[in-house]
Amino acid sequence: MKNRGEISEAEDPDDNPRCASGKARLYIEESLSAGATLTLEKEQSHYLVNVLRMGKGSQVLLFNGRDGEWAAEITEPHKKNCVLTLARQTRKQEPLPDIWLLFAPVKKARLDFIAQKATEMGAAVIQPVFTERTVVTRLKDERLQANAVEAAEQCGLVAVPDVREAAKLADLLAKWDEIAPGRTILFCDENEGPGATREALENLAREGRKGAPLAVLVGPEGGFSPKERDMLRARTDTLAISLGPRIMRADTAAIAALAVVGLVLGDW
Repeated sequence: MKNRGEISEAEDPDDNPRCASGKARLYIEESLSAGATLTLEKEQSHYLVNVLRMGKGSQVLLFNGRDGEWAAEITEPHKKNCVLTLARQTRKQEPLPDIWLLFAPVKKARLDFIAQKATEMGAAVIQPVFTERTVVTRLKDERLQANAVEAAEQCGLVAVPDVREAAKLADLLAKWDEIAPGRTILFCDENEGPGATREALENLAREGRKGAPLAVLVGPEGGFSPKERDMLRARTDTLAISLGPRIMRADTAAIAALAVVGLVLGDW
C-alpha cells in the first residue's frame, strides 16, 4: 500500500479525524472479504498501535472504494506490520454523485482545501486543469490523493474520488468526447449575471437530463482568458453558469459551485 501521509505521534485519539465515526477508519487498496487477513504497512500500523494505542481484539473499519465498508479486528498488533482479520461488512458500496470537478490549481494549502472539500461534497472526479492565467504550474498528484483519502476516512465515505493528473485546459477539451462522452461542462463564467446558474440547471432538468453526467469547471483567480471563454462558449456541450455578484477566491468558488449544482440537481 502507498503511504497516505504523515501522522503525528502527539495526536490525541479523541480529536483524530480518522475516528470521526467513533472507530478508526482506514482506506486500503486490497480487496475486502469475510475472513480475509490483511497486513498494514508501517504508517497505518504505527497509527493504530502507537497513536491510538490499539491492541489485540480492537475493532477497525476498512474501505477500499470498491467493496463497501468492513469491520476488522486486530489479531497481531505489531508497530510496523499490524495484522487484521475482516469480520463482516458494515456498509455496502455506495456510488458518488456523477459530478466531476475541473479546477485551476492554486497554492498548496488552498489546494489541500479543494481536494478535501470536493471529496466531502461528493465529487466523483477531481481534475486539475492548467489555464492561460493559472499561476501554479506544478503540483503533486500524490498530495491531492492523500487529502482526498483522509477526507473520505474522516467523513465516513466508502468511495474516494478519482484524482487525475493535471492537464492543460485546451488539451482536455480537445479530447473531451473521448474522455467524457455525453458529459456536460458547467463553466463558471464571472461575466454571467444573476440567475444564470439556476436557468442553466433548470434547463437541464426540463430536457430530462437532471441525472445526466456533469463536470463543473472553475478557473483561476484571474479568470479565464478571452480566448478560453470564446472556446468554451463555442462548444455545444458547455453551459455558462454564475456564482453570484461577489468575488470569490478560486478555492471558495470550486466548493460553492459543487454545492449549487448538488442542490439544484437534487443531491441535497
